Amino acid sequence: MSEIAVKALAAALTILGCSWATAVVQMRVGSAGAGTIAERPETAGMVIALEAIPETIVVLGFVVAAMIVTTLK
Repeated sequence: MSEIAVKALAAALTILGCSWATAVVQMRVGSAGAGTIAERPETAGMVIALEAIPETIVVLGFVVAAMIVTTLK
């Protein structure tokens, strides 16, 4: 395999892994948050903020993948 192919595969796996991890975390936070909001509606703002925090995993994964791709030559 060429160096370019390896780096492209690494970038793809980075995005895949980060997206999968975020999906798992948001699934758990979302279901727990829905139950929390049903019992205590005043916690909606905090639950929304907690649901948004895992998105940073995808953003950081995208940055790493972009760094990998920019080194392709």
